[in-house]
Amino acid sequence: MSKKEKIIVGISIGDLNGIGSEIVLKTFQDNRMLEFCTPVIFASVKLMSHFIKTYELDINLYGIDSLDKIAHKKLNVINVWKEPVEINFGVEDKKIGEYAIKSLEAAVAALKQSKVDVLVTAPINKSNVQSESFNFPGHTDYLARELEGESLMLMISNGLRVGLLTDHVAVKDVSSKITRELIEKKINIIHKTLISDFGIRKPKIAVLGINPHIGDHGVIGTEDDEVVEPTLTNIRNNGKLVFGPYAADSFFGSGNYKNFDAVIASYHDQGLVPFKTLAFGKGVNYTAGLSKIRTSPDHGTAYDMAGKNEANYESFKQAVFRAIEIFRKRSEYRELSSDPLKANQKKTFAKKK
Repeated sequence: MSKKEKIIVGISIGDLNGIGSEIVLKTFQDNRMLEFCTPVIFASVKLMSHFIKTYELDINLYGIDSLDKIAHKKLNVINVWKEPVEINFGVEDKKIGEYAIKSLEAAVAALKQSKVDVLVTAPINKSNVQSESFNFPGHTDYLARELEGESLMLMISNGLRVGLLTDHVAVKDVSSKITRELIEKKINIIHKTLISDFGIRKPKIAVLGINPHIGDHGVIGTEDDEVVEPTLTNIRNNGKLVFGPYAADSFFGSGNYKNFDAVIASYHDQGLVPFKTLAFGKGVNYTAGLSKIRTSPDHGTAYDMAGKNEANYESFKQAVFRAIEIFRKRSEYRELSSDPLKANQKKTFAKKK
């Protein structure tokens, strides 16, 4: 594979007292991963070497001080800092939070400058990263400020894709946040994403209701009748295959989700509880709608198992694979969109097959 074809994956290391270092290193312990991409960890060589010893791994690091020195078929580590860092696994530490943000900011800067092609983020602790300069409830909100586009949290696992109308919002504030404008914006984002990033020509999208039983015609709330349903009708009349609102309690258990290319839930737990029940450990969090690609595993810092050499790295590994796949799909879509003749040739070839 040529240098041009090799996708460079930038990796922010996350909370150093959590399992981030373990899942990152174990993902690339298999040298075959280096055939798919060129990884660049934003941290420090000294610290990552310490983690290799801690987890008794057989990995060779390639330390660099400049992104111009990235080496293919190597596990690159760029020194974002060089001073020693005290690690206390499982401990929530404000200082450790500062290093998590140093890593993230450096990785995002490289992403914006196209020094790396995609970003995969290890988990952070949303509490200990807060400061005057970083006051976001999570990665998604920070990336929405730093990158072009409109962000949407999209959980993906094989054919299952679950997006959110509201993500890190208190339950008591959910219904007031969901407006016709928000629904239209989020559906437009996910519709475009399914076409450009997943290669789905005519996406079918399901939307879950806000209230239990979709409000039971106003008995348990009027938001679904007054806001959600008329908005979806209008969107559908304009040509998009959008359906709902559906009662959330039976939607996944009945298997109805299999009839759609994506599902949009009203709030965090309404979407993520069923998603993680169906796909935990293999799911990926994708920040859709932005000019650059970012994925992450579907779990947090897991302080309870940090440093025990027991962490399951499958979700992080899947996050790397999904970032690569989406990058390629989006690149192909842009190429075909800019060359209508090539796009028609591809359609003709597909029909012949």
